[in-house]
Amino acid sequence: MSAAAPSTAPTGVKPVAVPASMSTDDAELLTLAQELLTRVWRDGRHEVASAVRTADGAVHTGVHLEGSCRRSSICAEGVALGAARGAYPGGQPLEVTSVVSVQIKPAGQFRVIAPCGVCRELISDYSPDATVWITTVEENEVVPVRALDLLPDKSRRAW
Repeated sequence: MSAAAPSTAPTGVKPVAVPASMSTDDAELLTLAQELLTRVWRDGRHEVASAVRTADGAVHTGVHLEGSCRRSSICAEGVALGAARGAYPGGQPLEVTSVVSVQIKPAGQFRVIAPCGVCRELISDYSPDATVWITTVEENEVVPVRALDLLPDKSRRAW
């Protein structure tokens, strides 16, 4: 029995316009996340890509991995953070400065998305001051938000 052919990303997906408030470095993250998702997108399997920059300037990417049992799925942000941690010097705390995650919407365009609740916790645990780019619900505008501000009244754990 052979597996079904993998779905490919829809052709002609419209990229996100770089917001005027986005730095050149963060625009690079947006571009890399869109390029990654274009390359690996598969409906129901790999629908989100994330790019993070660490304080040393390195960039790490991750893609959402959907598992056959929902609980085994891993978000793109977690994959990118794990890659960053693995590349970061031992004994030095991971410091992420920026996070950009994208998804392809059914209308054939990329969209910058906010991390899910679990990823908000994860990002703010490691880098509470990281800039996380999101699309606002009301204005449909891509804006920067401090990671910790995505979780008002977050319990802080001393590691």
